[in-house]
Amino acid sequence: MNIEAKILSFARSVMPPILWKYARRSLGPLTEIQFCGNFKSWSEAAKVSSGYDEQGILNKTIEAVRKVTNGQMAFERDGVPFHEMQHNFPLVWALMRAAGSYGRLHVLDFGGALGSSYYQSRQLLSSCSSLKWAVVEQPSHVAAGNKEFATSELAFYESIESACKENDYDVLLLSGVIQYLPDPLSFLSHVLDRRIPSIIVDRTPFIANGMSRLTVQHVPKRIYRACYPAWFLSEKDFIAKFVRQYERIATWPALDKHNPKGGRAEYKGFLFEFRKS
Repeated sequence: MNIEAKILSFARSVMPPILWKYARRSLGPLTEIQFCGNFKSWSEAAKVSSGYDEQGILNKTIEAVRKVTNGQMAFERDGVPFHEMQHNFPLVWALMRAAGSYGRLHVLDFGGALGSSYYQSRQLLSSCSSLKWAVVEQPSHVAAGNKEFATSELAFYESIESACKENDYDVLLLSGVIQYLPDPLSFLSHVLDRRIPSIIVDRTPFIANGMSRLTVQHVPKRIYRACYPAWFLSEKDFIAKFVRQYERIATWPALDKHNPKGGRAEYKGFLFEFRKS
């Protein structure tokens, strides 16, 4: 198993972003989701994390995506199907900018579940002459995706390396995933060396006026007994990873709204483009 697969597999083994987002959208008050503590290491946070039912969450996601593909629902996000489309316009704009620059759109979607962003964006990307969307996920998701949902446009892989053997990519999409990796900045250092022309980061939390903070995220017990490590990143340290090779083109406020206990944070999205000279 290569480094990207190990990172994704380990992160997913102690947390499911799908679970807490499902709970938040299904039952309302944002205060039900809590981010507690200020841990010194991922292993320390993991010791007080209880885990989750991976297969149960995957089954829920499969059912939601089925409703999208058979036309019952407009799109799916975090395992929840929606009757009416809610476009993520900053994301679509960033994708269309890439398509205009490169004459096609080949997206590498790291941690993209069963194609949530693809299904939410596809309608507005119809003008792209060549669209390829590769989701990198844990093995159970890849098996389910390739069995039921893979098409000539949408494919599923267990690692960035295996995806890149099949295609080259114009865009790396990191949506709601970096904060759940054991070492987000090391991951960025590794993946930036691939020099993918455009990188879109979305739905990522940044701590206000401070250093990165590692918390444990608690899901309400009446939804599911689970908790897992989650970062609130330093925006300064995050941006510093890009400046040597990439130019920041745009920043936008992202969908999610959560604060760590006793602190304040903002969820943001970014578009970075590789420096040509």
